[in-house]
Amino acid sequence: MVAPVMTHKAAADVVVPTPRQRPDLLGITYLGTITIVMLAWIGGLVWASIAFFNWLVS
Repeated sequence: MVAPVMTHKAAADVVVPTPRQRPDLLGITYLGTITIVMLAWIGGLVWASIAFFNWLVS
C-alpha cells in the first residue's frame, strides 16, 4: 500500500507554543556535588592552615 502524498499547503501556519524547559535534574545534581566537594576542599584547606599556624606559634 502506498502512503498518501500531501499535495496542498496548509492555508495558515499554525503557531505551536514551544514546551517549557524542565529543570535539568542531572545538571543540578552535578552542580550540587561540585559545590559540596569544593566547600569540603576549602574547609580542609582552612582547617589545615589553622592547624599549621597553631603548630607554628606554639
